[in-house]
Amino acid sequence: MKKTSVETMVGVFVLMGLICVSYLTIKLGKMEWFGDNFYLVHARFDSVSGLKSGAQIDLAGVEVGQVADIRLDTERQMAIVDMKINKEVTLSDDVIASVKTAGLIGDKFIRLTPGGSERMLNSGDMIIDTESALDIEELVSKYVFGNAEN
Repeated sequence: MKKTSVETMVGVFVLMGLICVSYLTIKLGKMEWFGDNFYLVHARFDSVSGLKSGAQIDLAGVEVGQVADIRLDTERQMAIVDMKINKEVTLSDDVIASVKTAGLIGDKFIRLTPGGSERMLNSGDMIIDTESALDIEELVSKYVFGNAEN
């Protein structure tokens, strides 16, 4: 009788451990199972070099979303970035999306600069005003070869 109660307690303990590990995996992996807390907006950039899916999106220095996908618009030869924005964050239709670098050689992220319009973006809308990534290599080569004015 005592052996089965010890085995039952060990089984319960292992089951609780598995549940805890599963919960932490979901939370740390930022997976969403029970409803989507995001809406999707798009932006078109001339260049997003170095930007990756999963990169963070900041508004006023606070993370408000992440890059869902990056693809090429073959007609316009531009990059289209799909962004998942937290539902509690509302963006006006004149918001500016800029590709920035965290530090001197850090990861790329998107910074959103709010506008003054009263019309808000809905899921699936396109951000019109964008600023592409600054290409340090191009700037250095222009400076080195004397074409800094161009």
